[in-house]
Amino acid sequence: MHHNKQIAIILPDMLQSIGLQTLLADYFSPVEITHFQTFESFSASENEHFDYYFTHADGFIQNADFFLPRRNKTMLLIHADEHNLAPNATNCLTLRASQETILEQLKRFLTTDACTTTTDTNKELSTRETDVLQLIVKGSTNKEIADRLNISLNTVLTHRKNITSKLGIKTVSGLTFYAIMHGLVSGEEIGI
Repeated sequence: MHHNKQIAIILPDMLQSIGLQTLLADYFSPVEITHFQTFESFSASENEHFDYYFTHADGFIQNADFFLPRRNKTMLLIHADEHNLAPNATNCLTLRASQETILEQLKRFLTTDACTTTTDTNKELSTRETDVLQLIVKGSTNKEIADRLNISLNTVLTHRKNITSKLGIKTVSGLTFYAIMHGLVSGEEIGI
């Protein structure tokens, strides 16, 4: 028996929600989609039998206690340009991308085994690179990172270059989403 994918779309923007519903129904059926305009209305439904969740970055961060344990099953709708995302970022849907790219991102997300842990990708980063990444997303300057970790400024710059190279993410906002999605920092730690 084939199981219909149960999808919760938690977005305040009705137009984005309708567009996403249409793409999912047209290209990835059989699916059963439920739309919620707020996280509060989603919580009030008391339905926790969803296979996948779609939300915006602010909703994810504001409700991190719910989404972090389900991060493998949660896709963020973001406004970043395609070239600012890591090539293997399976949890981000780029709103400004072409339809072909959006469909590819959806396919990659919906066909990835939701039981695999995303923390496996952290093995790409060394322990020190992870330390540097955490301080970057918390807003520390290169000098502050060097002082805090007791390393030289040049070493910080090398770690930043290696992080960018390994993850394929060039912006601090992209690194922040990566760190949150992989449980390296929480919303409280970065002031959200």
